[in-house]
Amino acid sequence: MADATDATDVTTLTDEPGETGAGRSTGVADTDADAAGRRWDDGLIARHAAGRKGAGAPGVTVGVAAIDGDDGTASAPADAHQPIGGAYEGPLRVRLDALRELVGLSRTRIDGTTLAEAGRVLDEASTRQRLSSRHTVVAIAGATGSGKSTLFNALAEVPISETGLRRPTTSAPIACVWSEGAAGLLDRLAIPGRLRRRPLAGGDGDEELKGLVLIDLPDHDSAVVAHRDQVDRVLALVDAVIWVVDPEKYADAALHERYLRPLAGHAEITFVVLNQIDRLPGEAADQVLDDLRRLLDEDGMALGEHGEPGATVLPISALTGQGVGELRELVGRFVQERDAAARRLSADVDAAARRLRSVYVADGRTGLGERSREEFAERLAWAVGAVATGEAAEREWRRNAGRACGTPWLRLWRWYERTRTPGGAPQPAEVIVEDELTARQRVEQAVRTVAEEAAAGLPRPWAQAVREAAVRGAVGLPEALDELAVTAGPPSGRPARPAWWPAAVLAQASMTLLQIYGGLWLVGQIIGVLPPGIIPPVLVMLAGIVGGPLVEWACAAAARGPARRYGQDAERRLREAAAGCGRAKVLDPIAAELMRYREVREQYSTVSGLTR
Repeated sequence: MADATDATDVTTLTDEPGETGAGRSTGVADTDADAAGRRWDDGLIARHAAGRKGAGAPGVTVGVAAIDGDDGTASAPADAHQPIGGAYEGPLRVRLDALRELVGLSRTRIDGTTLAEAGRVLDEASTRQRLSSRHTVVAIAGATGSGKSTLFNALAEVPISETGLRRPTTSAPIACVWSEGAAGLLDRLAIPGRLRRRPLAGGDGDEELKGLVLIDLPDHDSAVVAHRDQVDRVLALVDAVIWVVDPEKYADAALHERYLRPLAGHAEITFVVLNQIDRLPGEAADQVLDDLRRLLDEDGMALGEHGEPGATVLPISALTGQGVGELRELVGRFVQERDAAARRLSADVDAAARRLRSVYVADGRTGLGERSREEFAERLAWAVGAVATGEAAEREWRRNAGRACGTPWLRLWRWYERTRTPGGAPQPAEVIVEDELTARQRVEQAVRTVAEEAAAGLPRPWAQAVREAAVRGAVGLPEALDELAVTAGPPSGRPARPAWWPAAVLAQASMTLLQIYGGLWLVGQIIGVLPPGIIPPVLVMLAGIVGGPLVEWACAAAARGPARRYGQDAERRLREAAAGCGRAKVLDPIAAELMRYREVREQYSTVSGLTR
């Protein structure tokens, strides 16, 4: 590599016309560019030292070569520039759409801090989509003294980044761009124009890196906090990273714990180069390289060996050039594939999905089973007094049957008793409802139980949402059940009589007539109106006396079935009304939350790639 006095001069872009930065070319380039009427669409100017003759120094002449187009030729006019962004396609697009839908469905259920990373990924995806898809942004990162700036210069084949013993040497990110159209990408990285460079222009060697945007970062372990912040900021935005490690710091915990381990899922866009292998004698380089691979494996970073996707690990010496050509070739192939941005974004989506797993993936089967629903309805039925109401209705039906089919003398006695007892008039059937406090406690317990059963196994935010939905629905539920106990209970008045009641009444009347007839027959014999013969009238009278209770007993036995059905109907109506009220107020809101969870779970499966 050329030294500082023999190297090709590298120009810089200033943010304003007329600004002169370190290493900027003299007025020749500006004059020529203005004369040609060209406008540099990303503000990058490259110059090529074409000769060695000249002015002021013997045999030295400064020549000018302006490169604007991707093919190394003069650029077309600015008005011919076309948009260079591109839409995402295939599985990545599906996953991004699912992630956007997932965030939208979850905003009211999950706090913003948890969704922040997913939102950042979506924002970065949208921003990167609008920028050049023909360029690949690769950052060179490393620790103090690892030689990353030397490697940066070796790849550019121009001494762009300052190297030396002073630390830190690189205080701000420096960019080197191999083709035009990357201004938006550099603006996104907040790299000023004075730190944007072009490599050596011309030659077939540049074609393999066409579209590369190479960034030299400050030291990730710099003592200056601002330098570390810049590293973190840029690493979150670039398409790929070349990590430069040296034999002394390749096992540094700060590197592995802060960067490599968290970015293990980004292995396909990661290059790890062991620099300064020229300092290792004999087989020491292979031993250090094997140990580095072991550490990366422990970090969870897949290694791209045997044709498998993963990180590239390579030994080099940026100072002597050993391995730099191979790295340049690998980076060139990587850049020409034009999918680094999509790979980076896909890895970011994977990382966001892993962070969100705990709030979307349930422990076991979720949902509210039929048994839980039935038990909830049963608890509400007990709270509203459905069983007691049914029993009361059954007793009322049987009393009506007894009054209708009983002996006239018994009904006469009952009438007499009612007239003698104040307030003894017949009262409508009383609806049995539990004590208010007890009923309210039963309702609250039923709601808590069904909410816990529905929330079982759900991730914490969704379990909490289910409980809150149940609590909101339970407001006013006891009052609604009290109203149902009145409106849905047995109808007021006497129950409807079965068809056989008239026959029973006629039979009972016949028994009564037999009693009266036998009594009158016997009285007639006593007073001498009728001929004597006590046995016939006694038998007739006895038949009526015995037959009346028998008819009443038979009617009571026949009334058991209809009375039971009448009570069951009253209980069923109240149960159904209570269950409907509970379903509308509690179960339906719970079901809505569970449905929302199933929707977000499906979206999460798409985001995490489980459906691929």
